[in-house]
Amino acid sequence: MSGLIGRKIGMTSLFDDNGKNIPCTVIEAGPCVVTQVRTEEVDGYNALQLGFDDKKAKSSNKALDGHFKKAGTTAKKKVIEFQGFEEEYKLGDSITVEHFNEGEFVDVSATSKGKGFQGVVKRHGFAGVGQATHGQHNRLRAPGSIGAASYPARVFKGMRMGGRMGGDTVKVQNLRVLKVVADKNLLVVKGCVPGHKNAYVIIQK
Repeated sequence: MSGLIGRKIGMTSLFDDNGKNIPCTVIEAGPCVVTQVRTEEVDGYNALQLGFDDKKAKSSNKALDGHFKKAGTTAKKKVIEFQGFEEEYKLGDSITVEHFNEGEFVDVSATSKGKGFQGVVKRHGFAGVGQATHGQHNRLRAPGSIGAASYPARVFKGMRMGGRMGGDTVKVQNLRVLKVVADKNLLVVKGCVPGHKNAYVIIQK
């Protein structure tokens, strides 16, 4: 699907016409530069490669410099391919937040916040075992039994246990676009999106 690369600014809230307070996320969407045009004749499929957020010249190598120079732009930090653009774009064109319209629905994907090592209650929603009385002191958030002894005498793969949580690619679907601020390249969507503040996000129609 067509879309843009953006940056999560943070969360706020808006009031609708009925006076209801709606939580929403502000995203800096674009402008993105077309850094490569994929065609069916050459590549076997049609797509646009978009670049977002300028990179320092010393942080880029010569191969990337040459790639971006063909598009007539500077090196970019984030480069993503999108398919499904109805409009015709050529190398070096800029796509702004006006690609989206108020009232339509978008999918937003990003890398979720890393939580580090977490137990089963936080990581998998376990209720915890045992009672808080009868002298019990340290088993309230324990996972309980993880398998049988004599048979199968092992722990099955996929057993929900404590471990590292977060840092995964997460997509939130069907978020309604509440407002498009074209002069500031801002997109306001209903609800929350994954990632920390200033994290890169991919917005797809």
